[in-house]
Amino acid sequence: MSQITDPAPVRAFPRLGWVDDLLFPALRKAVEALPAAESRVAGYHRGWCEADGTPTPPSSGGGKSVRPALTLLSAVAVGECPSVAVPGAVAVELVHDFTLLHDDVIDGDALRRHRPAAWSLFGTPAAVLTGDALLVMAMRALAEAPPEHAAAAVRELVAALLELVEGQSLDVVFEKRSEVSVAEYLAMAEGKTGALIGCACALGGVLAGADAERVRGLREFGRRLGVAFQCADDVLGIWGRTSRSGKPVGADLAARKKSLPVVAALAGTGAASERLRDVYRSSVPLDERDVEVARRLVEEAGGREAAELEARRQMTAALRSLSFAQPTADAYRQLHDIAQAMTRRES
Repeated sequence: MSQITDPAPVRAFPRLGWVDDLLFPALRKAVEALPAAESRVAGYHRGWCEADGTPTPPSSGGGKSVRPALTLLSAVAVGECPSVAVPGAVAVELVHDFTLLHDDVIDGDALRRHRPAAWSLFGTPAAVLTGDALLVMAMRALAEAPPEHAAAAVRELVAALLELVEGQSLDVVFEKRSEVSVAEYLAMAEGKTGALIGCACALGGVLAGADAERVRGLREFGRRLGVAFQCADDVLGIWGRTSRSGKPVGADLAARKKSLPVVAALAGTGAASERLRDVYRSSVPLDERDVEVARRLVEEAGGREAAELEARRQMTAALRSLSFAQPTADAYRQLHDIAQAMTRRES
């Protein structure tokens, strides 16, 4: 079976320069409208500047603008110009950064995008307040969209945020529970990750004036893609490389987090599953050697294979849902390529 981190299945990420050209002027305007302290933390988090505010080269940091690309392409998919969806693209990128800032605080992750996480430099209060400020600006971006679509766009984001909070809350609860089923994990992932990506796609349709059925197809495409992405990300969190991902690989195992490979492995009945359960029941801190043992046990118990299989299953469901949106041929191809790159990658 091919593995997500093998060279063969890894897809080069599509070039999204046109997305940045549309997105960044409005995104920078939104971030620069924040209070000075929060604007600097947000700029650092995005890779636009150093901690002291010194601008960084244009190529540094900032991610791949995946969610905004999905928003803009979803508008194209239903026959509109991508520029009509810029408020949605800005909103989902701001919300995404809001979640990352808060996630790093909750998880205690010290690395983000190959650099120290914002909280580790500016402090927890500054990171939390910056996340809150970005959420406010996201709502403002949609509220200022053309009036015939603004209310529906705001409702779309609010619904996604409620699911996102519930999913994140379950993720925290699962850390303290001795048993979590695969079904429970996937429901959590749909809220924590799928809701926002589904919202990103739906907003493109909403701001383009698409009918409810096409918006529903776009939303479900994004939700399934989000779960597939989370499955792939869980695999990278255990078997990826920090030098490629920019995140501390193995940290989830060291913290005994129940990502999908672990949940699937713990549900097994073999010797590797039983040994892994002993590791997770213990309260003794795991050193680097212990983490390597846990990694091997998860794979032996079938956790990696199960997560990769689920990622493929969710991808199939995502593309089936996309067809219900009746996308234009070119938009379908581009959305398909982005989806493949998101779930078959090294970083």
